[in-house]
Amino acid sequence: MLKKIPNRMCVACHAMKPKRELVRIVMNNSEAVSVDFTGKAQGRGAYLCKSVTCLKAAQKGKKLEKAFKHPISEETMIILAKAIEDNNEQ
Repeated sequence: MLKKIPNRMCVACHAMKPKRELVRIVMNNSEAVSVDFTGKAQGRGAYLCKSVTCLKAAQKGKKLEKAFKHPISEETMIILAKAIEDNNEQ
């Protein structure tokens, strides 16, 4: 029997993709936002494609802020963009 592969939706482009093809952005209980490449960190999660384009689209439309129901600082968005860029280079 085949194991079901969970699909998630990118908050920016609304593409449904397997969970492994997306990056999980997490807000933990102390309201700190970070990138979760393992997909197992505790907290509320939102998924993005592994591209800076989707991150910029999410930032422009405030998609992550709507998903977390909490404002996200510009510094945090820069850190998220750098983390996604670094992951794409590997």
